Amino acid sequence: MNNSISTTETIGNTVQKAKSAQFEFEKYNQAQVDEVVTAVAWSICNPANNKLISDLAVSTTGLGKVDDKILKNKRKTLGLLRDLKNVKTVGVIKEDKEKGIVEIAKPVGVVAAVTPSTNPAATPINNILNALKGRNSIIVSPSPAGLKVFQELLNYINQELNKIKAPKNLIQTLPSPVSKELTKELMKQSDLVVVTGSQNNVREAYSSGTPAIGVGQGNVTVIVDETCDLKDAAKKIKLSKTFDHATSCSSENNLVVIKNIYSEFIKQLELEGGILLNEDQKNSLQKVLWSNGKLNRNILAKSAFKICKEFNLNREYSEKTEFLMVEESGVGSKYPFSGEKLSPVLSIYKADDFKHAKDISNKILNYQGKGHSIGIHTKKSERSMELGIELPVCRVIVNQPHAFATGGSFTNGLPFSLSMGCGTWGKNSID
Repeated sequence: MNNSISTTETIGNTVQKAKSAQFEFEKYNQAQVDEVVTAVAWSICNPANNKLISDLAVSTTGLGKVDDKILKNKRKTLGLLRDLKNVKTVGVIKEDKEKGIVEIAKPVGVVAAVTPSTNPAATPINNILNALKGRNSIIVSPSPAGLKVFQELLNYINQELNKIKAPKNLIQTLPSPVSKELTKELMKQSDLVVVTGSQNNVREAYSSGTPAIGVGQGNVTVIVDETCDLKDAAKKIKLSKTFDHATSCSSENNLVVIKNIYSEFIKQLELEGGILLNEDQKNSLQKVLWSNGKLNRNILAKSAFKICKEFNLNREYSEKTEFLMVEESGVGSKYPFSGEKLSPVLSIYKADDFKHAKDISNKILNYQGKGHSIGIHTKKSERSMELGIELPVCRVIVNQPHAFATGGSFTNGLPFSLSMGCGTWGKNSID
């Protein structure tokens, strides 16, 4: 009981500070709000800050690659700034004189953001910028592994906010050590919860009694058909799959390849640094990647070289390896390679034709990743339309590196985000 009271009071004090800051921030005009948003964005786009944050992210979480973290932090932040630029969030934002309707923007209040260790800086910054644009305050509950990263990032943020005399405590984090109890209480006392990460956290948010936005599970499947540019498709898949050692829920997990180009496409993937494992090697890898039916955290988001060392793949073979490939035909819990892997490992399925490819993809989605997205490399635009109409997905990515495209890109029209909703298919309130 005492612990419960202590947790309630601790969060209550933090939320009260956030409310006071938000009350002051709510009075800002649009230009002042945009100045705050830009200042916070600079805290991570500053090259020196970004390098230190990215180094810390990899060293403390053990996930990902420093250079890719740097690129991700910058790219995702600048992309969101582009999306938010000229968006009006203060006062009257829309008026329909014919219908006599006026739309006025109002803040939510205090936003609680629960963020993952896979993106301990990029995701919080994304949540923060969106919250601030609406004149909200925000309290971030990072994963325990990502706490040090966010604490350092918050120091940089406050340095920039102090320069423009923004309200204190506009952005806060939970006290160390971060715990499930503190996070649950934060969900209850805030005005809106945004959760990116485990499905357990998403379910907790939805049952907190507070309006919540949660994301679904990724397990991206990409079809490679007989009309596509095989070299281009292989290059894009390699770039996406190896980026940040596959920390993104949008990186390719399964490829479904039409059989009459199967052998040639495998060769193209091998030219990009892929290694196709034999059955014995596949079985050895399975034992390393999964433990008691769950992904082995010690292997997640590690380089292909490190994974090779874990199951003693020939050293000469592994030093030049960018990603690993295994052939698969089954789908479901008895075939773990058909699920999300969060590592530079691709499952390859062979399809008789496009209809068969759709059937395989549908089975995979219904096992894991329903609602998230699907990709296709093709010269037949009608096939991408078929996927959008027939399969349970919120996004179809066409002829693009999936991890770069799904969450927004400077080369497509999707908005920048690190939180992919999966609609009602993924039991989410957003898509």
